[in-house]
Amino acid sequence: MLEQNRAAALADPERYELRETPVRFAGVDRRGFIQLTASGLLIAVFATESDAQWGRAVTSLDARLIIGKDGRITVLNGKVEEGQGALTQLGMAAAEELRVPVSRIGVVMADTDRTPDDGLTAGSRTTPSTVPAVRQAAAAAREILVAAAAAKFQVDQSAITVKDGAAHASGRRFTYAQLAASDGFTESMKRAPGSATLTAPAEWTVLGKSQTRLNGGDIVTGKYQFPSDITRPGMVYGCVLRPPAYGAALQSIDLEAAKTIAGATAIRDGEFVAAVGPNAHAARRAVRAMSDSAKWQEKPHPSSTVLYDHLKRTAKGAGRGNTSGEPDKILASASVKLQAEYNAAYVQHAPMEPRSAVAEWTAGKLTVWTGTSNPFAVRSALAQAFGIQPAAVRVIVPDFGGGFGGKHTGEAAIEAARMAKQVNRPVWLRWSRQEEFTWAYSRPAAVITCEAALDGSKLTAWKMANINSGTAALDIPYEVANRDTRFIEADSPLRQGSYRCLAAAANNFARESFIDELAAKAGLDPLEFRLANLTNPRLRAVLIAAAERFNFKARWRRKQAGRGVGLACGTDKGSVVAACVEVEPGGAGQPPRLVEIVQAFECGPIMNPAGLRSQVEGCILMGLGAATREEMVFENGRVTSNMFSRYRVPRFADTPKMDLIFLDRKDTEPAGAGETPIIAVAPAMANAQFHGSGRRFRSMPLKG
Repeated sequence: MLEQNRAAALADPERYELRETPVRFAGVDRRGFIQLTASGLLIAVFATESDAQWGRAVTSLDARLIIGKDGRITVLNGKVEEGQGALTQLGMAAAEELRVPVSRIGVVMADTDRTPDDGLTAGSRTTPSTVPAVRQAAAAAREILVAAAAAKFQVDQSAITVKDGAAHASGRRFTYAQLAASDGFTESMKRAPGSATLTAPAEWTVLGKSQTRLNGGDIVTGKYQFPSDITRPGMVYGCVLRPPAYGAALQSIDLEAAKTIAGATAIRDGEFVAAVGPNAHAARRAVRAMSDSAKWQEKPHPSSTVLYDHLKRTAKGAGRGNTSGEPDKILASASVKLQAEYNAAYVQHAPMEPRSAVAEWTAGKLTVWTGTSNPFAVRSALAQAFGIQPAAVRVIVPDFGGGFGGKHTGEAAIEAARMAKQVNRPVWLRWSRQEEFTWAYSRPAAVITCEAALDGSKLTAWKMANINSGTAALDIPYEVANRDTRFIEADSPLRQGSYRCLAAAANNFARESFIDELAAKAGLDPLEFRLANLTNPRLRAVLIAAAERFNFKARWRRKQAGRGVGLACGTDKGSVVAACVEVEPGGAGQPPRLVEIVQAFECGPIMNPAGLRSQVEGCILMGLGAATREEMVFENGRVTSNMFSRYRVPRFADTPKMDLIFLDRKDTEPAGAGETPIIAVAPAMANAQFHGSGRRFRSMPLKG
């Protein structure tokens, strides 16, 4: 199977950016197209010393803000809304600095012809990167309003107060609408955002307050159009023939079979075979008719039953990492030491809306509506694929039904565009659930080894190695002078890529499970042992807050029949989290059931409490799925867990009692909240399973 991702990008996403290969469809290079689409996009990795993947600098205010003569203000940004609340948070940020009600703010996102390139929507970077950029532009526009009002009123700027969308002085007011209609306004918006003074968190009047989704009314009434809802005049529907197994090569096929379906047309370019029809059902029937005649050459492929042995066998050398002190020397001479191995399965993102796109060619220009977290990279991929300039490609990203790190690439966009070019009509394409499970990339599987030495209650040496999944949250947050943490690449049987919190969930699972085992070795309760080795004040604060609310020490000492309690903590993406849980331990081959969770989380100053709560609740449930049942199962190159009846995501019945604690730190820089709350769930449950049953689970999902 084609290698879909380079592990270096997974290991250090802030230093590497993912780009689709510049293989073109122009001319007769058919193999290039197949490399991109037959088994999913081939992704190349380019080292970068810049922060370009998180956005490029906006050089003028009018690229970020539109102030209308009716007083309506529109924020332009290249981020996407996939359910995480970015649209609302960015609108709130602008309203705060402009001193206008949120209702006066409109937000346009992710349209490569209209919005600036704010980079990939990932890594919890919208809050620390794009929100400040929007605030800076809005504050600069407010300064323009103040300067114009001062000139009009012939007063010093210090005499101007801005509130309710207007500058006020001595009973007179000057509005943004009047500013937009004034001479010189257009030219003034050409200035760079500069260094306008931002509102301090203690003075926030919009940020810091709960705000419902700005376009929530359209969502609940069904008015809003997601990518799957887009229609265009003269549009037809497409479906792609997929190989029966990973790495299978097409030997022959009868395209004439598609003609048995009324209105269907077959398309072939090398191994790429597709069909379009008057509706999606007809297109799928045409592909099924052709597939009956297709002959494929398959090749061996490891199964999920030997996954971890395969990763260890194909591990590439000693890897790369960070070392301080002399961990090997300390471990060699230590009288108290421990080692263990932990595993994490491949996990699919399982979004509500599978990959989808509508592509339309008009006078040589390509427009694509699609669900992706990376609109400008998808524009570049489309331009490269068809041998045209990026200016001839427009990518529009409506709010879409979930991504969770799984839609950074543009497979559906390229496939729809290819079919649209062939038939000279707009083409709608949406992957089936089976396609999403089989051909979309997964969260990387991992083998993680841990080794440590103790002197009483203190850690004296620490070694941890991650095979395959990456370095996110790999560094230990506990105090230990002699340490070695490293990442080792391996050959991945499945296509793998970004997932909510990247490798942090697996790394934190291994570390926090191992910390519990070390606590038992030291004869201490899990909380005492952690606090004895933890000096990070933010991490200590959430750990203590969760433990006190849960009454952890008393509940851990007072075992309840058929129940167990556990805790875990961790840090990633600039935020910190701790969780205490109670579980009903699972029997042989069964995961524990999460009964209760108390989770404390801190990500700096809280911008939208309602949005933050939604994010953390969603993270807990997503973490619960990966902890208990979610796992990609495959054999002979075929994914067998390819539908929700075989891939169990959490149901309402699985939802535990939740008690969330949010620490509002206005004295620190803001961090994102969409990922870190996941990482404490699985290890806390594993530790509770051991407390309740005496059986230690060292694999995710947790099953004996």
